[in-house]
Formats: sequence, structure tokens, C-alpha cells
Amino acid sequence: MSSTPLVDVKNLSVEFGEGDSAARVVKGVSFNIAKGETVALVGESGSGKTVSALSILKLLPASASHPTGEIWFEGKDLIKADERHMRSVRGDKISIIFQEPMTTLNPLHTIEKQVGEIIKLHRDVSDEEVRARVIDLLTKVGIRDPEKRLDTYPHQLSGGQRQRVIIATALANEPDLLIADEPTTALDVTIQAQILELLKKLQKEMGMAMLLITHDLGIVRRMADRVYVMKDGEIVETGTASGVFETPKHAYTKHLIEAEPKGAPPETDLSGPVVVETNDLKVWFPVKRGLLQRTVDHIKAVDGLSMKLRAGETLGVVGESGSGKTTLGLALLRLISSEGPIAYVGNRIDGYTNNQMRPLRKEMQIVFQDPYGSLSPRLTVGQIIEEGLTIQNPELDNDARRVRVGAALKEVGLDPNAQDRYPHEFSGGQRQRIAIARAMVLEPKFVMLDEPTSALDMSVQAQIVDLLRNLQKKRQLAYLFISHDLKVVRALCNYVIVMRNGKVVEEGPAAEIFDAPKEDYTKALLAAAFDMKVAHRGVLAS
Repeated sequence: MSSTPLVDVKNLSVEFGEGDSAARVVKGVSFNIAKGETVALVGESGSGKTVSALSILKLLPASASHPTGEIWFEGKDLIKADERHMRSVRGDKISIIFQEPMTTLNPLHTIEKQVGEIIKLHRDVSDEEVRARVIDLLTKVGIRDPEKRLDTYPHQLSGGQRQRVIIATALANEPDLLIADEPTTALDVTIQAQILELLKKLQKEMGMAMLLITHDLGIVRRMADRVYVMKDGEIVETGTASGVFETPKHAYTKHLIEAEPKGAPPETDLSGPVVVETNDLKVWFPVKRGLLQRTVDHIKAVDGLSMKLRAGETLGVVGESGSGKTTLGLALLRLISSEGPIAYVGNRIDGYTNNQMRPLRKEMQIVFQDPYGSLSPRLTVGQIIEEGLTIQNPELDNDARRVRVGAALKEVGLDPNAQDRYPHEFSGGQRQRIAIARAMVLEPKFVMLDEPTSALDMSVQAQIVDLLRNLQKKRQLAYLFISHDLKVVRALCNYVIVMRNGKVVEEGPAAEIFDAPKEDYTKALLAAAFDMKVAHRGVLAS
């Protein structure tokens, strides 16, 4: 690593708004990154990590300003650089991986066009060369059959697959600095390990520097050379990664290191009522080709799965991206078509029409993986949360709904008075809590939780797990918990199903799955989650 910094940030401050209403969210921050070095910015949601990083590329909204600060890169202060210079830097010399894949990718463009666009913008290459480069990039980030994915649109990919496309785009021009804002948030543990290994490999090959922004301290411990700990817009501690983890000095740093989901799920009453049940469930998507669009094959997203979920029980569904986890949940909620009996509180619902399902929507709720994509930017938080109440409880007047919304926000750890603000005014973790409040305000019986903690920092993860456990115990809620974070699964789930390519590989009580897994695939998942140094490429690639 060079002694001369590749990027040198000096006394950086960031304000949103003007005059008396201005809010200073970054306060005199200084840090530097050497060529080939990995520097991590860590801290809880809202600490100023992402705002500091986005300042390097001048990607903050027009309402943001820099009262103080300089950002030096290649002998030029980027704070004072014009837009023409910044366009030559963005995506070429400095690239970025954003946290939320669905809002980053253009829903109207194919994967080939979106990855290839950044190459064409900065390189004089032919269409054939671009196509070959896109295929190579998709292969490197772990997307299977990349040639078949070129004409795919973002909505046709899983959350993890979309994040891998973003990583491919960021690495397309072999940048000098890669800003990675929660680069593996949406990825399952096995792909996370592969992606981190890939980033380290490319970093070594290209001499690329990396600014890593994450709430996952396990990733920081493995990836970073140096660490800056941020709290409330200020850097409270800095040092080598080993030094910060082994001998943390600041109380906040100690709090971050100690924070992780703990405890055990509530015990299941095996005599309790069955809330959701299915037998030999299938969700097959037809593959059509030719002028007449004949069905030539099927994608078997869920292939012959059986399960039973009781009141007060949490069923964990784990597996790699694209294994069929979310598809299973959507089928049980009757949001996509499926074959096979589905029973809800003893009644067959697999033949119900949309009108017949509408009264049940109050009792069957969902928390989506991507909080920003699932919250309307045009509505206030209060309007978002009360929408279900307006439809399902029309007898409530505006004041009564506002009280219910305030109580729901308080339950998930947010200020009840925040309901007049908009989603973009909240951090990623706070937006996920809003999504959970929207589901809980209707007091459901069955909740599908699709990666509900993936965007949250460790301490908030622990709070949300405790909240979900308390709500479950109080209301005897049935949870279908879909996650790649096996530490959270262990803390919350009574029973676990391991899925791969639409089929159940292994299932059983959570304690048995975690303590004595039988299948090699399950062992590989657990090794990737709890010991990131273990590589099970043979099992995972097959």
C-alpha cells in the first residue's frame, strides 16, 4: 500500500436544508484510503456512513451542502470539481455498489444493457466485446448460465441475483476505488462468502482500494485493513481492524461488537391450532419459445414441498438465492398461482378468488426484503401504515387511525410523531421498521417475513428479533421467516426447512439442524455463516 493516500477526506461536514432548519448529519469527518487498501466505515443506521461516502462522488441531493471539507483524489479537490469532471470519474475511476438493488436497477432495461452501458460510456469497444465482457462479469459474481440472463429484467431475478448484477456493473471498468455500501446485504451466506472472496481477489489483481460501509462486523473483521467507527455524524474511534476488534477503546465500539441477536425462540405448543398447511405444493413457471410461444420446459421454483405452521411457531426457510424461499411464501399467501392444497386455519384457500381472499389479507401480512422499494415515496409514513386500516377497518376515523399508527411505530422503536415524514427521510434500518409496523398494525395471525433484518445493523437486528418474539408470544403469531442470516434464524425459529432448487434438502427442529446437520449442503450453509474462512465450493457449485 502506498504512503500517499488515493483518497484523502479532510474535515468533511454535510448539511441538509438551509438556515435554522438545516440539519448537520456529518460533522468534521476526516479519513483517507491508500491504493490497494480496504477501509471500513462502521456504525448504526443514521450515523452518517453512507452520506460521507456519497460525498466522494457528489451524489447527494441538491438539498445537501458541505459547509466544510475537502476530498482529494488524483491531485484534485472533488468538492470543487465541476459535473463534467465528476462524470469522467464516476463508474470509471471510482465506482459504487449501492445498498438497495431494486431501486438501483432500471426496471425497463435488460441486464445486458445495464451492465454494458457503463462499459460503453467509458470505453471505445464493439457490441461483441461488450457482450463478452458482460458474460464474464456475470460469471465472476456467481450468476448461473449468464448467457441466458442477458435478456432478463430486474424483476425476474431474486434479491441476491439483483445485487450481484450491481456488483458486476461496479467492477466493469476495474476502478481505482470501489465504494461498497452494504455490498452483501441481500446475499445468502454462501454467495456472500464467494463475493467477498471475489472482491479481495480483484482488489489484489488490480490494486483497487475499497471503502466498505457495513453493519456486519464479521465482514469488517475479515475484509478491512483499517476501521473508522462513526456515531451521530462523527468518528469516535479509528485504528487497524485487529486493534479495534481486540482492544476497542470507545464505549460505542464495544456496544457494536457485543450486539448480535441472542436468546431462543418461544417454545412451540404442538397441540396448538395449525394456521397454515400445505402438501406437495408446486410452483412451476413455464418456459415458452418460438413464434407460437409453446411451453418447452418449466422452472420448478417450488417442487413438491409440504409444511405445517402452528400458532405461536416460527418456521425458518433458508437456502441460497433462487432456491424458492420467497416463491413459497408468496404461494402460501395466494399472491402467485400454485398447485396443491393450501389450508389457512383449517379452510382450503388454494381455489379462492381475489375477492374471496380480500377479507383474509388483514390476517395474512408480509414484510418485504427491500423496504425502500415497498414504501411509496409519495406517501407519508402515517399514510403508508394506515392504508391497510383504511381498507380493512373503515369504521375507524382519522384520529383513531392516527393513534393506531403511532402505537405501531412505538412498538418498532420509532417516534410516533414521525408519521408525517416521508420514507426518504429515514435510514435503511428505520425504513425496515416502518415496513414491520405496517404489517403489525392490522394485528395479523400469519406473517411472512422476507429477509426482515437484512438491511439492519446488528444492534437493531437484536431489537427486532426481540420485538418479533414478544409480539409472537403476546398474540400467538405464526411466522414464516425467510432469511440468509442463519444467526437470526437460530435466535428466532423453532423449525427450519433448507431449500435448494425448489426442493427441501433437509428439515427439522432448529436445534437439530444447527447442532447436527445431516446433509452436505446444510453443513456448507452453516460453515459459511459461522466460519467465513471455510470454503465449500464443491458442494455449493454443484
